[in-house]
Amino acid sequence: MRVATFLFFALAAVVPAQQQDNATTVWVNVPKAGSLPAGVTHHTYRSASMGHDVGYLIYLPPDYARETARRYPVIYNLHGAGGNELHGQLAAEILQEGILSKRWPPMIMVFPNGGRFTLYKDSYDGKYMGETTVIKELIPHIDKTYRTIASRGGRAIEGFSMGGRGSTKLAMKYPEMFCSLFNQAGNVYHVSEQPSNAYLGPDRARYAENDAYLLLKKNLGQIKGKMRIQIACGTKDDGHIKTVREFHQALLDAGLDHTYFEIEGLAHKQTEMLQLYRTVWFDYHVESFRRAKLDFK
Repeated sequence: MRVATFLFFALAAVVPAQQQDNATTVWVNVPKAGSLPAGVTHHTYRSASMGHDVGYLIYLPPDYARETARRYPVIYNLHGAGGNELHGQLAAEILQEGILSKRWPPMIMVFPNGGRFTLYKDSYDGKYMGETTVIKELIPHIDKTYRTIASRGGRAIEGFSMGGRGSTKLAMKYPEMFCSLFNQAGNVYHVSEQPSNAYLGPDRARYAENDAYLLLKKNLGQIKGKMRIQIACGTKDDGHIKTVREFHQALLDAGLDHTYFEIEGLAHKQTEMLQLYRTVWFDYHVESFRRAKLDFK
């Protein structure tokens, strides 16, 4: 009981800091010339919900310009807390390396800007639309602008830390949009049990709408057998491993086949995690796309 009480007070205490962090969000971050990996470019789209432009990075595979009749599956990579669209570029480097070596077939990867600390939730006051801007603005923009496979079977979502938590919530809430989820050290807590705060506001329904555990139960019929789920976390990741294990257990209780592994001795270090599994990092999403019966070579 003491642990639960401590957790609740800790969550309540971070709300003012969360709002402050979001207030310093820069929604368009222009990269320095020559700083982006091969195949990666920076662009913007207009966010109608927030009334301003938002930046994103996109990786296009080497044959994209040449194979003009071909459509490609897309991986959406969500950044962690304090990040923006320029974070996560190592994943693009690894993907490019694997495609060139024929380890993986060509795919597109998109790096959204979800705000510094939105947790990919929409704020009560409508200023920080971390969920809406990814799901209802960016993804339609990508499907309209690029030759994507614009269906559930052609989309995967992933992220590290806040990005892992956010991708899990979004996948549970919109299972009809994704065939594959990879939560990388993203702690998944019970939002519905959190005290009221200024970010989500007084309406308790908003808390339930952002609770991955409740969304899992609500949308189980659309998830089971239709979405592949992978979760990874380091055993020394003290701030995240507890709820990662709890969500893993929730998946087991729901009868969902999924892949779960803990990395012995690893703390909350994204680069080390990617480097450890560099040669197999995208195997899971590739298999998800194949099981979705894409013409995927």
